[in-house]
Amino acid sequence: MEEIHILFTGAGRRIELINAFREAALVLNKNLKIYGSDMILTAPSLAYCDFARQTVSMHSPVYINNLIDVCKKDRIDLVIPTIDTDLLVLSENKARFDAVGTKVMVSSPDMIRVCRDKNNTFKFFDRCGLKSPMPADDWRKYKLGYPAFIKPKDGSSSINAFKVCNEKELELYAAQIKDHIVQPFVEGREYTIDIFCDFNGRPISIVPRERIQVRAGEVLKTRITMDEIMIGEAKKICDAFKPCGSITVQLIRDDKTGEDHYIEINPRFGGGAPLSMKAGARSAEAVLKLLDGEKAEYCDNIADGAVFSRFDMSVCISEGKSSIKGVIFDLDDTLYSEKEYVKSGYRAVAKYLGDTAYSDRLWSFFESGKPAIDELLGELGRETDKDAVLDVYRSHKPNLHLYDGVKEMLIKLKSRGIKTGIITDGRPEGQHNKISSLGLEELIDDIIITDELGGVQFRKPCDIAFRILQNLWRLPASEIVYVADNPAKDFQAPKQLGMRSFYFENTNGLYFSKNVEINITKATNIFELEKWICQ
Repeated sequence: MEEIHILFTGAGRRIELINAFREAALVLNKNLKIYGSDMILTAPSLAYCDFARQTVSMHSPVYINNLIDVCKKDRIDLVIPTIDTDLLVLSENKARFDAVGTKVMVSSPDMIRVCRDKNNTFKFFDRCGLKSPMPADDWRKYKLGYPAFIKPKDGSSSINAFKVCNEKELELYAAQIKDHIVQPFVEGREYTIDIFCDFNGRPISIVPRERIQVRAGEVLKTRITMDEIMIGEAKKICDAFKPCGSITVQLIRDDKTGEDHYIEINPRFGGGAPLSMKAGARSAEAVLKLLDGEKAEYCDNIADGAVFSRFDMSVCISEGKSSIKGVIFDLDDTLYSEKEYVKSGYRAVAKYLGDTAYSDRLWSFFESGKPAIDELLGELGRETDKDAVLDVYRSHKPNLHLYDGVKEMLIKLKSRGIKTGIITDGRPEGQHNKISSLGLEELIDDIIITDELGGVQFRKPCDIAFRILQNLWRLPASEIVYVADNPAKDFQAPKQLGMRSFYFENTNGLYFSKNVEINITKATNIFELEKWICQ
Protein backbone atom coordinates (compact mmCIF):
# COMPACT_ATOMS: atom_id res chain seq x y z
CA MET A 1 0.00 0.00 0.00
CA GLU A 2 1.63 3.25 -1.14
CA GLU A 3 -0.12 5.46 1.41
CA ILE A 4 -2.13 4.36 4.45
CA HIS A 5 -5.06 6.50 5.62
CA ILE A 6 -6.34 5.93 9.18
CA LEU A 7 -9.27 7.82 10.71
CA PHE A 8 -9.66 8.13 14.49
CA THR A 9 -13.25 8.91 15.44
CA GLY A 10 -14.08 10.95 18.53
CA ALA A 11 -10.41 11.87 18.60
CA GLY A 12 -10.80 14.27 21.54
CA ARG A 13 -7.68 14.08 23.72
CA ARG A 14 -6.11 10.89 22.33
CA ILE A 15 -2.79 12.52 21.43
CA GLU A 16 -0.66 9.69 22.89
CA LEU A 17 -2.45 7.15 20.71
CA ILE A 18 -2.07 9.25 17.56
CA ASN A 19 1.62 9.80 18.28
CA ALA A 20 2.09 6.06 18.81
CA PHE A 21 0.85 5.43 15.26
CA ARG A 22 3.04 8.25 13.94
CA GLU A 23 6.10 6.64 15.58
CA ALA A 24 5.12 3.19 14.28
CA ALA A 25 4.99 4.53 10.72
CA LEU A 26 8.44 6.04 11.21
CA VAL A 27 9.88 2.74 12.50
CA LEU A 28 8.35 0.72 9.65
CA ASN A 29 9.00 3.40 7.01
CA LYS A 30 5.29 3.46 6.10
CA ASN A 31 3.66 6.46 4.43
CA LEU A 32 0.85 7.14 6.90
CA LYS A 33 -1.72 9.93 6.84
CA ILE A 34 -3.69 10.36 10.05
CA TYR A 35 -7.21 11.78 10.00
CA GLY A 36 -9.15 12.74 13.11
CA SER A 37 -12.87 13.40 13.43
CA ASP A 38 -14.82 15.15 16.15
CA MET A 39 -17.94 17.24 16.60
CA ILE A 40 -15.83 20.33 17.17
CA LEU A 41 -12.54 21.26 15.52
CA THR A 42 -11.04 22.55 18.78
CA ALA A 43 -10.39 19.01 20.08
CA PRO A 44 -6.66 19.03 21.01
CA SER A 45 -5.75 15.78 19.24
CA LEU A 46 -6.78 17.23 15.88
CA ALA A 47 -3.68 19.43 15.96
CA TYR A 48 -1.64 16.20 15.86
CA CYS A 49 -3.49 14.73 12.88
CA ASP A 50 -2.60 15.38 9.28
CA PHE A 51 -6.22 16.26 8.55
CA ALA A 52 -9.21 17.13 10.77
CA ARG A 53 -12.81 16.36 9.85
CA GLN A 54 -15.87 17.72 11.62
CA THR A 55 -18.72 15.23 12.00
CA VAL A 56 -22.23 15.28 13.41
CA SER A 57 -22.99 13.87 16.86
CA MET A 58 -22.51 10.13 17.25
CA HIS A 59 -26.14 10.02 18.42
CA SER A 60 -27.38 11.58 15.17
CA PRO A 61 -29.30 9.28 12.79
CA VAL A 62 -27.07 10.52 9.95
CA TYR A 63 -23.77 9.91 11.79
CA ILE A 64 -22.88 6.76 9.86
CA ASN A 65 -23.76 8.36 6.50
CA ASN A 66 -21.62 11.37 7.47
CA LEU A 67 -18.69 9.13 8.39
CA ILE A 68 -18.99 7.00 5.25
CA ASP A 69 -18.90 10.18 3.14
CA VAL A 70 -15.66 11.16 4.90
CA CYS A 71 -14.19 7.69 4.28
CA LYS A 72 -15.05 7.79 0.57
CA LYS A 73 -13.73 11.31 0.05
CA ASP A 74 -10.48 10.73 1.97
CA ARG A 75 -9.97 7.11 0.87
CA ILE A 76 -9.79 5.91 4.47
CA ASP A 77 -8.30 2.43 4.86
CA LEU A 78 -9.15 1.95 8.52
CA VAL A 79 -11.46 3.56 11.08
CA ILE A 80 -10.36 3.29 14.71
CA PRO A 81 -12.97 4.36 17.30
CA THR A 82 -11.60 5.80 20.55
CA ILE A 83 -14.65 6.17 22.80
CA ASP A 84 -17.49 3.87 23.84
CA THR A 85 -20.27 5.97 22.32
CA ASP A 86 -19.88 4.89 18.70
CA LEU A 87 -18.65 1.30 19.14
CA LEU A 88 -22.00 -0.44 18.66
CA VAL A 89 -23.23 1.67 15.75
CA LEU A 90 -19.89 1.23 13.95
CA SER A 91 -19.91 -2.50 14.61
CA GLU A 92 -23.45 -2.85 13.26
CA ASN A 93 -22.47 -1.00 10.07
CA LYS A 94 -19.11 -2.62 9.27
CA ALA A 95 -20.50 -4.04 6.01
CA ARG A 96 -21.39 -0.55 4.78
CA PHE A 97 -17.83 0.62 5.40
CA ASP A 98 -16.45 -2.50 3.72
CA ALA A 99 -18.48 -1.57 0.65
CA VAL A 100 -16.48 1.68 0.27
CA GLY A 101 -13.13 -0.03 0.93
CA THR A 102 -12.80 0.92 4.61
CA LYS A 103 -12.15 -1.50 7.45
CA VAL A 104 -13.43 -0.71 10.94
CA MET A 105 -11.34 -1.90 13.89
CA VAL A 106 -14.19 -2.91 16.19
CA SER A 107 -15.44 -6.21 17.54
CA SER A 108 -18.76 -7.90 16.72
CA PRO A 109 -22.06 -6.33 17.87
CA ASP A 110 -22.75 -9.23 20.25
CA MET A 111 -19.44 -8.69 22.02
CA ILE A 112 -19.95 -4.91 22.16
CA ARG A 113 -23.29 -5.54 23.89
CA VAL A 114 -21.53 -7.84 26.37
CA CYS A 115 -19.24 -4.98 27.31
CA ARG A 116 -21.90 -2.27 27.47
CA ASP A 117 -24.13 -4.11 29.96
CA LYS A 118 -22.35 -5.01 33.20
CA ASN A 119 -24.76 -7.93 33.85
CA ASN A 120 -23.75 -9.44 30.51
CA THR A 121 -20.10 -8.76 31.31
CA PHE A 122 -20.38 -10.76 34.53
CA LYS A 123 -22.01 -13.67 32.68
CA PHE A 124 -19.26 -13.57 30.04
CA PHE A 125 -16.48 -13.74 32.64
CA ASP A 126 -18.31 -16.62 34.32
CA ARG A 127 -18.45 -18.53 31.00
CA CYS A 128 -14.68 -18.01 30.69
CA GLY A 129 -14.22 -19.64 34.10
CA LEU A 130 -13.10 -16.36 35.69
CA LYS A 131 -14.24 -14.84 38.95
CA SER A 132 -16.31 -11.65 38.79
CA PRO A 133 -18.18 -9.83 41.57
CA MET A 134 -21.79 -10.91 41.13
CA PRO A 135 -23.99 -7.87 40.33
CA ALA A 136 -27.51 -7.02 41.43
CA ASP A 137 -29.46 -4.73 39.10
CA ASP A 138 -31.58 -3.27 41.93
CA TRP A 139 -30.07 -1.96 45.14
CA ARG A 140 -32.99 -3.44 47.10
CA LYS A 141 -31.97 -6.95 45.96
CA TYR A 142 -28.34 -6.59 47.01
CA LYS A 143 -27.57 -8.95 49.95
CA LEU A 144 -23.83 -9.67 49.65
CA GLY A 145 -22.53 -7.37 52.38
CA TYR A 146 -20.48 -4.18 52.60
CA PRO A 147 -18.48 -2.38 51.42
CA ALA A 148 -20.18 -2.54 48.04
CA PHE A 149 -19.76 -0.80 44.72
CA ILE A 150 -22.52 0.89 42.68
CA LYS A 151 -22.14 2.09 39.08
CA PRO A 152 -24.18 2.56 35.88
CA LYS A 153 -25.04 -0.62 33.99
CA ASP A 154 -23.54 0.78 30.78
CA GLY A 155 -21.09 3.29 32.25
CA SER A 156 -17.49 4.10 31.43
CA SER A 157 -14.56 6.23 32.66
CA SER A 158 -15.60 5.56 36.29
CA ILE A 159 -18.36 8.19 35.95
CA ASN A 160 -20.98 7.81 38.72
CA ALA A 161 -19.14 4.83 40.22
CA PHE A 162 -19.03 4.83 44.03
CA LYS A 163 -17.91 2.72 46.96
CA VAL A 164 -20.63 2.50 49.62
CA CYS A 165 -20.21 1.35 53.20
CA ASN A 166 -23.79 0.64 54.27
CA GLU A 167 -27.37 0.34 53.03
CA LYS A 168 -28.17 3.99 53.72
CA GLU A 169 -25.34 5.18 51.46
CA LEU A 170 -26.37 2.64 48.83
CA GLU A 171 -29.95 3.98 48.79
CA LEU A 172 -28.64 7.55 48.50
CA TYR A 173 -26.42 6.82 45.47
CA ALA A 174 -28.99 4.54 43.85
CA ALA A 175 -31.38 7.51 43.69
CA GLN A 176 -28.78 9.35 41.57
CA ILE A 177 -28.03 6.45 39.18
CA LYS A 178 -31.22 5.42 37.41
CA ASP A 179 -30.02 2.23 35.68
CA HIS A 180 -27.41 0.76 38.02
CA ILE A 181 -25.79 -2.41 39.27
CA VAL A 182 -24.40 -3.18 42.73
CA GLN A 183 -21.48 -5.55 43.40
CA PRO A 184 -19.41 -6.57 46.41
CA PHE A 185 -16.39 -4.31 46.77
CA VAL A 186 -13.14 -6.26 46.43
CA GLU A 187 -10.18 -4.90 48.40
CA GLY A 188 -7.02 -5.25 46.38
CA ARG A 189 -4.80 -3.89 43.65
CA GLU A 190 -6.36 -2.77 40.39
CA TYR A 191 -4.96 -3.91 37.05
CA THR A 192 -5.66 -3.29 33.38
CA ILE A 193 -4.72 -5.82 30.71
CA ASP A 194 -4.10 -4.22 27.31
CA ILE A 195 -4.87 -6.83 24.67
CA PHE A 196 -4.34 -6.36 20.95
CA CYS A 197 -5.51 -8.90 18.35
CA ASP A 198 -5.49 -9.07 14.58
CA PHE A 199 -8.69 -8.76 12.55
CA ASN A 200 -9.45 -12.45 13.23
CA GLY A 201 -9.06 -12.30 17.01
CA ARG A 202 -5.54 -13.77 17.21
CA PRO A 203 -3.59 -12.16 20.09
CA ILE A 204 -0.61 -10.03 19.05
CA SER A 205 0.22 -8.65 22.51
CA ILE A 206 -1.06 -9.04 26.07
CA VAL A 207 0.26 -6.57 28.64
CA PRO A 208 -1.02 -6.47 32.23
CA ARG A 209 -0.23 -3.31 34.21
CA GLU A 210 -1.04 -2.14 37.70
CA ARG A 211 -3.15 1.01 38.02
CA ILE A 212 -1.11 2.87 40.63
CA GLN A 213 -2.87 6.23 40.29
CA VAL A 214 -6.13 6.99 38.49
CA ARG A 215 -8.13 10.14 37.73
CA ALA A 216 -11.66 10.07 36.28
CA GLY A 217 -11.18 6.45 35.18
CA GLU A 218 -7.93 7.13 33.28
CA VAL A 219 -4.61 5.94 34.61
CA LEU A 220 -2.04 8.58 35.61
CA LYS A 221 0.64 6.22 36.86
CA THR A 222 1.06 2.54 35.96
CA ARG A 223 3.51 -0.34 36.41
CA ILE A 224 3.94 -3.04 33.75
CA THR A 225 3.32 -6.40 35.44
CA MET A 226 3.87 -9.39 33.15
CA ASP A 227 2.03 -11.80 35.44
CA GLU A 228 1.69 -15.25 33.87
CA ILE A 229 -1.63 -15.95 35.61
CA MET A 230 -3.20 -12.75 34.21
CA ILE A 231 -1.77 -13.43 30.75
CA GLY A 232 -3.25 -16.94 30.81
CA GLU A 233 -6.64 -15.57 31.92
CA ALA A 234 -6.47 -12.95 29.13
CA LYS A 235 -5.94 -15.72 26.58
CA LYS A 236 -9.16 -17.37 27.81
CA ILE A 237 -10.95 -14.06 27.23
CA CYS A 238 -9.53 -13.82 23.70
CA ASP A 239 -10.64 -17.37 22.88
CA ALA A 240 -14.23 -16.51 23.81
CA PHE A 241 -14.36 -12.87 22.71
CA LYS A 242 -12.39 -12.99 19.42
CA PRO A 243 -11.55 -9.27 19.61
CA CYS A 244 -10.97 -7.22 16.48
CA GLY A 245 -8.11 -4.93 17.40
CA SER A 246 -7.70 -3.62 20.90
CA ILE A 247 -9.58 -4.39 24.11
CA THR A 248 -8.74 -3.47 27.68
CA VAL A 249 -9.78 -5.66 30.59
CA GLN A 250 -9.93 -4.46 34.19
CA LEU A 251 -9.57 -6.62 37.27
CA ILE A 252 -8.83 -6.49 40.99
CA ARG A 253 -6.45 -8.95 42.65
CA ASP A 254 -7.81 -9.68 46.13
CA ASP A 255 -5.27 -8.72 48.82
CA LYS A 256 -6.35 -11.59 51.06
CA THR A 257 -6.84 -14.52 48.68
CA GLY A 258 -4.70 -13.48 45.71
CA GLU A 259 -7.61 -14.30 43.38
CA ASP A 260 -8.37 -12.14 40.35
CA HIS A 261 -11.85 -10.62 40.13
CA TYR A 262 -12.68 -9.37 36.64
CA ILE A 263 -14.93 -6.31 36.47
CA GLU A 264 -14.93 -4.68 33.02
CA ILE A 265 -14.05 -4.93 29.31
CA ASN A 266 -13.60 -1.93 27.03
CA PRO A 267 -13.48 -3.08 23.36
CA ARG A 268 -11.23 -0.26 22.11
CA PHE A 269 -7.83 1.29 22.79
CA GLY A 270 -7.92 2.34 26.44
CA GLY A 271 -6.50 5.68 27.54
CA GLY A 272 -3.42 3.94 28.92
CA ALA A 273 -2.85 1.61 25.95
CA PRO A 274 -0.01 3.80 24.57
CA LEU A 275 1.88 3.09 27.79
CA SER A 276 1.89 -0.61 26.97
CA MET A 277 3.18 0.31 23.52
CA LYS A 278 5.99 2.30 25.12
CA ALA A 279 6.83 -0.81 27.12
CA GLY A 280 7.21 -2.89 23.96
CA ALA A 281 3.73 -3.88 22.76
CA ARG A 282 3.92 -3.11 19.05
CA SER A 283 0.16 -2.70 18.53
CA ALA A 284 0.32 0.33 16.24
CA GLU A 285 3.04 -1.32 14.14
CA ALA A 286 0.88 -4.44 13.90
CA VAL A 287 -2.04 -2.39 12.55
CA LEU A 288 0.13 -0.89 9.80
CA LYS A 289 1.58 -4.28 8.89
CA LEU A 290 -1.86 -5.90 8.70
CA LEU A 291 -3.18 -3.11 6.47
CA ASP A 292 -0.22 -3.69 4.16
CA GLY A 293 -0.98 -7.40 3.94
CA GLU A 294 1.93 -8.40 6.18
CA LYS A 295 1.86 -10.79 9.12
CA ALA A 296 2.12 -9.46 12.67
CA GLU A 297 3.88 -11.83 15.07
CA TYR A 298 3.05 -12.20 18.77
CA CYS A 299 5.09 -9.74 20.81
CA ASP A 300 6.38 -10.79 24.22
CA ASN A 301 9.47 -8.58 24.56
CA ILE A 302 7.81 -6.30 27.11
CA ALA A 303 9.63 -4.17 29.71
CA ASP A 304 8.34 -5.94 32.80
CA GLY A 305 8.38 -3.66 35.86
CA ALA A 306 8.56 -0.40 33.86
CA VAL A 307 6.67 2.47 35.51
CA PHE A 308 4.99 5.21 33.47
CA SER A 309 3.54 8.49 34.66
CA ARG A 310 1.32 10.68 32.48
CA PHE A 311 0.81 14.45 32.38
CA ASP A 312 -1.35 17.05 30.66
CA MET A 313 -0.07 19.50 28.08
CA SER A 314 -1.61 22.24 25.96
CA VAL A 315 -1.76 22.87 22.23
CA CYS A 316 -2.77 26.07 20.45
CA ILE A 317 -6.01 25.52 18.51
CA SER A 318 -6.91 29.09 17.58
CA GLU A 319 -4.21 31.71 17.20
CA GLY A 320 -4.50 35.05 18.97
CA LYS A 321 -2.62 38.26 18.22
CA SER A 322 0.97 38.90 19.24
CA SER A 323 3.97 40.72 17.81
CA ILE A 324 6.04 38.69 15.35
CA LYS A 325 9.81 38.59 15.85
CA GLY A 326 10.72 35.62 13.67
CA VAL A 327 9.46 34.28 10.32
CA ILE A 328 10.24 30.78 9.03
CA PHE A 329 9.59 30.12 5.35
CA ASP A 330 9.12 26.96 3.39
CA LEU A 331 11.11 27.11 0.13
CA ASP A 332 9.49 25.28 -2.79
CA ASP A 333 6.36 27.01 -4.14
CA THR A 334 6.51 29.50 -1.27
CA LEU A 335 9.41 31.73 -2.28
CA TYR A 336 9.73 30.62 -5.92
CA SER A 337 7.86 28.41 -8.40
CA GLU A 338 8.84 24.76 -8.15
CA LYS A 339 7.54 24.29 -11.71
CA GLU A 340 10.39 26.56 -12.80
CA TYR A 341 12.83 24.13 -11.17
CA VAL A 342 11.16 21.14 -12.84
CA LYS A 343 11.43 22.78 -16.27
CA SER A 344 15.07 23.66 -15.58
CA GLY A 345 15.77 20.03 -14.69
CA TYR A 346 14.05 18.80 -17.84
CA ARG A 347 16.22 21.09 -19.97
CA ALA A 348 19.32 19.61 -18.33
CA VAL A 349 18.05 16.08 -18.97
CA ALA A 350 17.19 16.89 -22.59
CA LYS A 351 20.69 18.27 -23.14
CA TYR A 352 22.20 15.10 -21.63
CA LEU A 353 20.05 12.91 -23.89
CA GLY A 354 21.16 14.89 -26.94
CA ASP A 355 17.98 16.67 -28.06
CA THR A 356 16.64 19.89 -26.51
CA ALA A 357 13.15 19.07 -27.81
CA TYR A 358 12.92 16.34 -25.20
CA SER A 359 12.34 19.00 -22.52
CA ASP A 360 8.90 19.81 -23.99
CA ARG A 361 8.07 16.10 -24.15
CA LEU A 362 9.04 15.67 -20.51
CA TRP A 363 6.89 18.63 -19.52
CA SER A 364 3.85 17.25 -21.35
CA PHE A 365 4.23 13.96 -19.43
CA PHE A 366 4.55 15.92 -16.18
CA GLU A 367 1.39 17.96 -16.86
CA SER A 368 -0.57 14.78 -17.54
CA GLY A 369 0.47 13.36 -14.16
CA LYS A 370 2.80 10.67 -15.52
CA PRO A 371 6.35 9.85 -14.33
CA ALA A 372 8.00 12.01 -16.99
CA ILE A 373 11.52 10.59 -17.03
CA ASP A 374 10.29 6.98 -17.00
CA GLU A 375 7.89 7.71 -19.85
CA LEU A 376 10.49 9.41 -22.05
CA LEU A 377 13.16 6.78 -21.48
CA GLY A 378 10.57 4.11 -22.28
CA GLU A 379 9.75 5.82 -25.58
CA LEU A 380 13.46 6.07 -26.43
CA GLY A 381 14.25 2.54 -25.32
CA ARG A 382 16.88 3.87 -22.92
CA GLU A 383 15.56 2.58 -19.60
CA THR A 384 19.08 1.56 -18.56
CA ASP A 385 20.04 5.26 -18.50
CA LYS A 386 17.57 6.05 -15.71
CA ASP A 387 20.08 6.31 -12.83
CA ALA A 388 22.35 8.61 -14.84
CA VAL A 389 19.41 10.77 -15.97
CA LEU A 390 18.09 11.11 -12.42
CA ASP A 391 21.54 12.15 -11.30
CA VAL A 392 21.62 14.84 -13.99
CA TYR A 393 18.20 16.12 -12.90
CA ARG A 394 19.04 16.17 -9.19
CA SER A 395 22.51 17.71 -9.51
CA HIS A 396 21.90 20.31 -12.23
CA LYS A 397 22.47 24.01 -11.53
CA PRO A 398 19.06 25.61 -12.04
CA ASN A 399 18.28 29.12 -13.19
CA LEU A 400 15.55 30.24 -10.77
CA HIS A 401 13.83 33.47 -9.75
CA LEU A 402 12.14 34.50 -6.52
CA TYR A 403 8.49 35.45 -6.86
CA ASP A 404 8.12 39.14 -7.67
CA GLY A 405 8.59 41.27 -4.57
CA VAL A 406 9.86 38.48 -2.31
CA LYS A 407 13.39 39.89 -2.18
CA GLU A 408 12.08 43.30 -1.16
CA MET A 409 9.83 41.74 1.48
CA LEU A 410 12.73 39.78 3.02
CA ILE A 411 14.89 42.93 3.13
CA LYS A 412 12.07 44.84 4.89
CA LEU A 413 11.62 42.09 7.48
CA LYS A 414 15.33 42.11 8.32
CA SER A 415 15.38 45.93 8.47
CA ARG A 416 12.71 45.73 11.18
CA GLY A 417 14.84 43.35 13.24
CA ILE A 418 12.67 40.31 12.43
CA LYS A 419 14.60 37.05 12.22
CA THR A 420 14.14 35.07 9.01
CA GLY A 421 14.72 31.38 8.36
CA ILE A 422 13.99 28.61 5.88
CA ILE A 423 13.06 24.98 6.64
CA THR A 424 12.96 22.87 3.51
CA ASP A 425 12.77 19.15 2.74
CA GLY A 426 14.59 17.43 -0.09
CA ARG A 427 17.91 16.04 -1.25
CA PRO A 428 20.62 18.37 0.09
CA GLU A 429 22.48 18.84 -3.22
CA GLY A 430 19.34 19.89 -5.07
CA GLN A 431 18.11 22.18 -2.29
CA HIS A 432 21.53 23.85 -1.99
CA ASN A 433 21.55 24.46 -5.74
CA LYS A 434 18.11 26.09 -5.53
CA ILE A 435 19.13 28.28 -2.58
CA SER A 436 22.29 29.37 -4.37
CA SER A 437 20.47 30.16 -7.61
CA LEU A 438 17.93 32.28 -5.71
CA GLY A 439 20.62 34.15 -3.74
CA LEU A 440 18.93 33.33 -0.44
CA GLU A 441 22.14 32.96 1.59
CA GLU A 442 22.42 36.77 1.61
CA LEU A 443 18.75 37.36 2.41
CA ILE A 444 17.96 34.74 5.09
CA ASP A 445 19.48 34.47 8.58
CA ASP A 446 19.28 30.69 9.03
CA ILE A 447 18.52 27.85 6.59
CA ILE A 448 17.83 24.21 7.52
CA ILE A 449 17.61 21.41 4.95
CA THR A 450 15.91 18.71 7.00
CA ASP A 451 17.64 15.80 5.23
CA GLU A 452 20.97 17.12 6.52
CA LEU A 453 19.78 16.58 10.11
CA GLY A 454 20.17 12.83 9.63
CA GLY A 455 17.83 11.60 6.91
CA VAL A 456 14.32 11.76 5.49
CA GLN A 457 12.78 10.98 8.90
CA PHE A 458 13.46 14.60 9.87
CA ARG A 459 11.32 15.97 7.06
CA LYS A 460 8.11 17.80 7.92
CA PRO A 461 5.88 17.17 9.83
CA CYS A 462 8.78 16.27 12.18
CA ASP A 463 9.26 19.23 14.55
CA ILE A 464 13.03 19.00 15.13
CA ALA A 465 14.01 21.72 12.62
CA PHE A 466 11.43 24.10 14.11
CA ARG A 467 12.76 23.48 17.62
CA ILE A 468 16.31 24.15 16.41
CA LEU A 469 15.40 27.57 14.99
CA GLN A 470 13.34 28.49 18.04
CA ASN A 471 16.25 27.64 20.34
CA LEU A 472 18.71 29.42 18.06
CA TRP A 473 16.62 32.59 18.02
CA ARG A 474 15.67 32.42 21.73
CA LEU A 475 12.10 33.41 20.92
CA PRO A 476 8.84 32.13 22.40
CA ALA A 477 6.83 30.09 19.91
CA SER A 478 4.01 32.66 19.95
CA GLU A 479 6.35 35.25 18.39
CA ILE A 480 7.29 33.04 15.41
CA VAL A 481 5.22 32.54 12.26
CA TYR A 482 5.66 29.78 9.69
CA VAL A 483 4.81 30.49 6.04
CA ALA A 484 4.19 27.58 3.64
CA ASP A 485 2.03 26.27 0.81
CA ASN A 486 1.38 22.56 1.55
CA PRO A 487 -1.38 21.91 4.13
CA ALA A 488 -0.79 18.15 3.91
CA LYS A 489 2.45 18.29 5.90
CA ASP A 490 3.65 21.83 6.57
CA PHE A 491 1.64 23.08 9.52
CA GLN A 492 1.36 20.22 12.04
CA ALA A 493 4.72 20.82 13.76
CA PRO A 494 4.52 24.62 14.17
CA LYS A 495 0.93 24.32 15.39
CA GLN A 496 1.87 21.71 18.01
CA LEU A 497 4.74 23.93 19.18
CA GLY A 498 2.47 26.97 19.52
CA MET A 499 3.83 28.93 16.56
CA ARG A 500 1.55 30.95 14.33
CA SER A 501 0.98 29.90 10.73
CA PHE A 502 0.35 31.58 7.40
CA TYR A 503 -0.93 29.42 4.54
CA PHE A 504 0.17 30.72 1.14
CA GLU A 505 -2.63 29.35 -1.02
CA ASN A 506 -0.46 29.19 -4.13
CA THR A 507 -2.91 28.45 -6.95
CA ASN A 508 0.00 27.70 -9.30
CA GLY A 509 1.81 25.43 -6.84
CA LEU A 510 2.33 21.70 -7.18
CA TYR A 511 0.36 20.98 -4.00
CA PHE A 512 -2.54 23.37 -4.51
CA SER A 513 -5.95 21.85 -3.85
CA LYS A 514 -9.29 23.61 -3.88
CA ASN A 515 -11.45 23.83 -0.75
CA VAL A 516 -8.68 22.94 1.69
CA GLU A 517 -10.10 22.74 5.23
CA ILE A 518 -7.48 24.42 7.40
CA ASN A 519 -8.05 26.59 10.46
CA ILE A 520 -5.21 29.10 9.99
CA THR A 521 -4.68 32.46 8.30
CA LYS A 522 -4.42 32.06 4.54
CA ALA A 523 -4.03 34.28 1.48
CA THR A 524 -3.47 33.79 -2.24
CA ASN A 525 -0.87 36.57 -2.19
CA ILE A 526 2.26 36.09 -0.08
CA PHE A 527 2.60 39.86 0.30
CA GLU A 528 -0.42 39.79 2.59
CA LEU A 529 2.08 38.34 5.06
CA GLU A 530 3.85 41.69 5.46
CA LYS A 531 0.57 43.48 6.21
CA TRP A 532 -0.45 40.75 8.63
CA ILE A 533 2.82 40.93 10.57
CA CYS A 534 2.56 44.71 10.87
CA GLN A 535 -1.06 44.74 12.13
